[in-house]
Amino acid sequence: MLHAFLVLVVFTAPADTIPVPVAAPETPAAAAPAAPTHAPRNMVADSMVLDKSNRELTLFYRGIQVYRYSVALGTNPIGDKIGRGDGRTPEGLFFIESRNPESKYHLSLRISYPDALHRARAARRGLAAGGDIMIHGLPTAFAAVGALHRQQDWTEGCIAVTNDEIEEIWRAVPNGARILIRP
Repeated sequence: MLHAFLVLVVFTAPADTIPVPVAAPETPAAAAPAAPTHAPRNMVADSMVLDKSNRELTLFYRGIQVYRYSVALGTNPIGDKIGRGDGRTPEGLFFIESRNPESKYHLSLRISYPDALHRARAARRGLAAGGDIMIHGLPTAFAAVGALHRQQDWTEGCIAVTNDEIEEIWRAVPNGARILIRP
């Protein structure tokens, strides 16, 4: 059995070599740095996790979280996608299989849904599995709505972010990146 060990190394220095500030500058609470509103332009991600229940898409690079986005989902977000038209965002492990720079939703990254499991499940029910599940921005006519779009799940099963956010994700996430979609 393989075990992983975390080793913590602590270096100490003699007390007389540790710099001590003479007087700490007073910083009012209002001057505290604000949380970033956009991911760094050079951000790179190799995988993602969508937590449907929290409406959060988290990007990772080599297992370390690099950024998190709030999202809107399909109109019927609870449960795994059953078939075309059900308004559900699928659940499972997928990958980014392509991208569409001419998307009517600003930009879009295609998720590899349906996989074999979803196709078989839909076929047993006599349904088409559906497809065209994307991570995308907003249509041009609604771009000004921005983050307010998240107040309601409105897609047909896709994962929606703002146009600025899809531009960040588009730059950071390559084709082939894995996406785990959890309930």
